[in-house]
This record gives sequence, structure tokens and C-alpha cells, in this order.
Amino acid sequence: MFTRRQGLALSAAIGAGALARPALAQTPLANLPATMVWSVYDVGSAGYVEASAISDALGRAHGTRVRLQPSGTSIGRILPLKQRRASHAWLANELYFAAEGIYEYATPDWGPQDFRVLMGRRNAFSIVATRESGITKPEDLKGKRLAWVPANSSVNIKVLPVLAFAGLTLNDVQLVQFPSYVASLRALIEGRADCAGAAVNTAVLRELEASPRGISWVQLDPNNAAGWAAMRRVVSFAEPLRETVGSGVSESNPANVMGYRYPMITVNADTPEAEVYALMKAVNDSFDAYKGVNATMPRWAMREAGAPPMDAAFHPGAIRYLREAGLWTAESQSWQEGMIRRNDALRRAWGEFLPAARSRNLEGEAFAQAWNERREATLASLG
Repeated sequence: MFTRRQGLALSAAIGAGALARPALAQTPLANLPATMVWSVYDVGSAGYVEASAISDALGRAHGTRVRLQPSGTSIGRILPLKQRRASHAWLANELYFAAEGIYEYATPDWGPQDFRVLMGRRNAFSIVATRESGITKPEDLKGKRLAWVPANSSVNIKVLPVLAFAGLTLNDVQLVQFPSYVASLRALIEGRADCAGAAVNTAVLRELEASPRGISWVQLDPNNAAGWAAMRRVVSFAEPLRETVGSGVSESNPANVMGYRYPMITVNADTPEAEVYALMKAVNDSFDAYKGVNATMPRWAMREAGAPPMDAAFHPGAIRYLREAGLWTAESQSWQEGMIRRNDALRRAWGEFLPAARSRNLEGEAFAQAWNERREATLASLG
């Protein structure tokens, strides 16, 4: 987990290295664009640092120039991609929101978007609790005080499947509202809540780990097929992950939690297949040049970062590369077909819903609620 200062320092170091690229070492790669614009998370974030490291490696190997366009908001990262002002976007769960047309994308100007993924790094998430609460598994959450940030859609969308693992919903816990993600986690230290949704590597949780209240993670049994099926009915991108890096975990004390992807390299669905294939090859061939930047960069290894689940379907160019590399399995193809079916069904439903909603003059919350009902009915029809 990077502090902003560390991220800025590392980004500056990478940038300085880019200025000193030896021109003779560069070998152009067929169909790899000479210049690209990547929409990324804000300067100092882990995503920005990782995009900087990979873009620098591409420049050193192939002479490709990448301009990073940082933004602190999900719309700020996705809009340039939609408007074709960015060729790629490095996204987290806002990709899922945009592909599904939910939250800020449940408006007449948005709806389900046709984006595709190249690859994405695994991250770890679960519900963190104080050790004194006795919470260690999803069933223990019933009746407990859950810290909740209404505006934090990215965290909230991942809390719901953890509850669903044990057949629970928000109605089964006591919601205690807080204004921000960090405030919700500090509430555990202060004794104002028992648990909260969190990424395992969140820096503030070191304070909880060192406090008298102690730290505990809700463990998700990777062998509980029914539990994982329930999770995936809530979000399609959930996967088992054994995490050993972060607060309260280690090699000797791992946590079985939910894996999700951040960042995911994302393009418009109609991006040329040859171009996507070339970037996949360039990123994979350059792996040794960036894998040592930080402790999580090894997770960009293609065998891991090029495997589903993701928040949207894979691009055909990515699948072609993964198949040729022997990394695209029958299970990968089955997942892909299911995701394409889901995404296509939602876009068809939106095409029917939007004219009717406009004729009824639906706006704001009424519009979003009506679309959510149509979306749920559409997904239910898929089985």
C-alpha cells in the first residue's frame, strides 16, 4: 500500500528513467500504437504507480509513448474512454458499475457500457472486524454493528456478497453510517462499530492490528461451493483468494477472502483486435522490467492477470493472445460466454427501457429505481 508521497517519489523515479531510455534498445512492435493515452487513478495511488511502471517498460522496449491522464473519480476515468479521448482506462469496480449501468451510471446519458478487459491485477477484500467482536466467519456478522459509508459504492458492492455467503443481507446487521472509508475503519479502533468492508492492504488497519481491540478478517471458505455461488449471484467478479500481504495477515497467518481486480486495463469493445493483441504481447514480454517495482507487481504475471473473473468480458484480441500462450482454458471460455450473454442482455434491456422511461418523464432516483427493477428482472431471466 503506497502513501501519496511514496507514490509520487516512485512515479518521479520512473519518469526520470523514461527520459534516459536508450534509443538503440527500442524495437517497434507491429500494431502497437506509437502513442497512447491511459486514463488512470490519481497521482500517488497504487494504480498510477503500476501504470507508470508498465508504460515506462513499454517505452524502453518498443519506443511507445504513453500519456497518463489521472483522475480521482470514476466518471473522470471512464468518460475519456467513452469519448475516445483515452485509448485505455485502468479501472477498479467502476468498470462493473458502468458495464451494468448502476449507481452513477444509472442515468439517461450512461446505462450499460460496451467495454472489454485485457487483464487485471488481483486484490483482496473482505469484512474486517475487531478481534474482541468474535467475528471470524460470515455467519458471525448477524446482528453486529457494520460501519457503512452510503456514498462509497466501490466498497459497498463488495460487502453485499460477503453477507450473501452466509445467506445474510443488510437487514441482518446494524448499519452505522460514517462519512468516509477511513472514518468507517477508525470506528473499529474507537469502538463505534464491530466490522467494516475493507481491502486487506489498507494502511489504516495497521492501527487496528496494533490496538487492544485487535484485528480479525471474515474468512470465506474456498471449498464452500454454495457460499461462492451465492456471492456470484450478487457480483459476477468474486473469486477465492488466499492473501498473505496486509494488515493482520502473513505467510504463516493467511486469510481466505474475496479476490477482485484493480486495476483492470480496459478498452472499448470495438478497439481493433490486432492492437489489443500487440499490447498484451508487449506487456507480457516486458514483465521482467517492471515486476520488481513493488510487492504487488508480480501479480501482473499473465497467467494470473489474464484469467477471469473480471468486471467485464475480455476483448477478442486479449483472448487470442491468451489462447496462443496456452493460458485460455475451457473454464475461461465458459466464463466469457456467460459474461457476454449478461452484458448483451443488459444493453438490450436498456435499449428498450430508455425510450419508455423518457416518455414517462422519469428523472433522478425514480429513473434509477425503475432501471434497477428492469435490470434485476433481466438478470433473473438469465437464470
